[in-house]
Amino acid sequence: RVIHARLAARGEAALAPAEVKRAMMERIFGFEILPAPFVVAHLQLGLLSSRLGAPLGEGERAGVYLTNALTGWEPLTDAKRGIMAQLRVQQPELAAERDAAEEVKRDKPILVILGNPPYNGYAGVAIGEERELSDAYRTTKRAPAPQGQGLNELYVRFFRMAERKIVEHTGRGVVCYISNYSWLDGLSHTGMRERYLEAFDRIWIDNLNGDKYRTGKLTPEGEPDLSVFSTAQNREGIQVGTAITLLLKTPSSLGAGGEGNAGGEGERLRFRNLWGKSKHAQLLTDSEKEPAALQATYAWLDPAAALGFPFAPSRTSAAYLSWPLLPDLFSVSFPGVKTSRDDALVAIDREALLKRMRKYFDPAIADEEIKRIAPSLMENAADFAAVKTRDQLRKRGLIEENFVRYCYRPFDVRWLYWEPETKLLDRNRPEYFPQVFPENVWLAAVQQNRKDFDPPVLTRRLGSLHLIERGANLFPLYLKHATMQSAPGDPEPNLSPNAANYLAAMDAMAEDLFHHAIAVLHSRAYREENAGALRQDWPRVPLPGESRQLIVSAALGRRLVSLLDPEAAVPGVTTGNVAELLSTIAVVKRKDDKPIDPGAGHLAVTAGWGHGGKNGVTMPGKGRVEARTGSPHPGPLPEGEGDSVVLRGRIYDIYLNNETYWHNIPEAVWEYTIGGYQVIKKWLSYRERDLLGRDLTLDEVRYVTEMARRIAAILLLSRELDANYCAVVGSTRVWP
Repeated sequence: RVIHARLAARGEAALAPAEVKRAMMERIFGFEILPAPFVVAHLQLGLLSSRLGAPLGEGERAGVYLTNALTGWEPLTDAKRGIMAQLRVQQPELAAERDAAEEVKRDKPILVILGNPPYNGYAGVAIGEERELSDAYRTTKRAPAPQGQGLNELYVRFFRMAERKIVEHTGRGVVCYISNYSWLDGLSHTGMRERYLEAFDRIWIDNLNGDKYRTGKLTPEGEPDLSVFSTAQNREGIQVGTAITLLLKTPSSLGAGGEGNAGGEGERLRFRNLWGKSKHAQLLTDSEKEPAALQATYAWLDPAAALGFPFAPSRTSAAYLSWPLLPDLFSVSFPGVKTSRDDALVAIDREALLKRMRKYFDPAIADEEIKRIAPSLMENAADFAAVKTRDQLRKRGLIEENFVRYCYRPFDVRWLYWEPETKLLDRNRPEYFPQVFPENVWLAAVQQNRKDFDPPVLTRRLGSLHLIERGANLFPLYLKHATMQSAPGDPEPNLSPNAANYLAAMDAMAEDLFHHAIAVLHSRAYREENAGALRQDWPRVPLPGESRQLIVSAALGRRLVSLLDPEAAVPGVTTGNVAELLSTIAVVKRKDDKPIDPGAGHLAVTAGWGHGGKNGVTMPGKGRVEARTGSPHPGPLPEGEGDSVVLRGRIYDIYLNNETYWHNIPEAVWEYTIGGYQVIKKWLSYRERDLLGRDLTLDEVRYVTEMARRIAAILLLSRELDANYCAVVGSTRVWP
């Protein structure tokens, strides 16, 4: 259609049909692996040719081939020649199709490769020729080495296929794909991005956003941000965000040594974001713009090697990359416990869990009864043979002392039956469990957040892998080292050699460094200044150059730890005389202001905060929220509460049911997230009466009040935390 329109615009309308037909047969090729769309493609092209006045004749065909686009680009091996010889005898038509496709792949000087390659994160590890495609991106020169399984995505193989053909075979041309946008800043794709900065002269990225996981399909202003693949029948479109990538290669981009300029040298990478509902319209409008006007809509990027050359804006302070990463300070961490059977092995009520597990271990109770009580315990799964596991554990018996407190989600501590043997727990982390003791404290962090960076979760309990929604690693303050001859001994600080040297120079303790890190990572200024880098790797921590500043920062961190630990009493917040500014937050009330009667159902959560999903997973609901403007604190704010502005604005009443609610929860408190979760809303989603099986207790209702006040107290520290961060950055210690 484009060729026909351009020829007509040049006054060559009479020649256009024949030229289009020639292009369809000789210049434009398509590869399709599935027979049905292969047939449809030929039908559509044949109809188009007829409509344009130059129908395909007998023996003529469009250049669309039934083939795997990812293979056949290299000469056949001896083994494959033998297979092809058999195919020519048994299936000559298929053999001819393959030969025609491979002639295009090997012999045609392809100048443009475009398409919408498949996205499939569960495609599995590639083998053979397809494995060789992704292997090209598994090493780096200057960027951090790739991590994770992202290079197994199908679309990555298509990128490499196109890059190899344009750069290594033809030597010039264009690649243009619309694909999953995870490769733009993914930890798995550092080698991929580094290679493109070397191999291509210019790169343009149209980030179409529309991602369910990273942005919740919302624009920065909170408006709907639909997928570019949205339709009237499916307004959400696909779940993952997408981007259009345009890669340009000219012969001059390769030097005598076979490599282009290193990334970041010169203006090579252009980027822009497209948001909202009008992406299609904007792209169509932009296609009519003059090149100079269109280029002005893009921003130049100069991606940093240390961050893995992200192909997206990366807001980072000048000194950030000189600071140590979190694992550079605290060298040992453990992934959290993963049960894969939360509904059976985790409980809010200890007695309910104890009763259930005693039945599971009881030889007199049949498997069928256990399947009725706790279905997941009797369902086979990967590495888990349900009947065999139960038989083995019944012979050994229940370990009563292994009912332990378990930090399930932020501010949500439950009970877990921790089983040291078999795969009853999918990932029981036996090396982690002995390190949880009363004196220890844990900082939960993640190398790359799915959404924006959240400050770390703190716990003194055994932690869940999903304490952070992306998967938590837990860094302890202390470690008990065990030898082959002994059990874990006295705790020692979990410090790297460089961190120990730093503390020796500062005449400070491991506790000071640990709590300093907590204070810095909870600073809003820190998160905003370094938002781009914090998406790429572990957070980096600036180290004070003076002992006094380290001690001040650590004191702030200790205050935060007491607020973040839901089982720690905090005078003025959860115990004693509550501070005046906090005392009016999250007060439990009835609409008619009459006393609450737990026996009358006044504490039942029935407002729709959660419901049961597939395989026992709890799905969040909208609940009932009533908003108004104002302040939770009547009258003027107390003197000295300069940060209380965070408690102004919209105020929410959060309902348990139609009668009872928590009155006066500030917007910033209600929307507070940590670990990727909206804390209070997440807690409520698990307590809907249909899921919990009972009403809330008085203590649980009071717990929500305390949780809201803890969060408010954390927010009230914002200015102090930011000032502390700025003071630290003003005079940092040089890291080796």
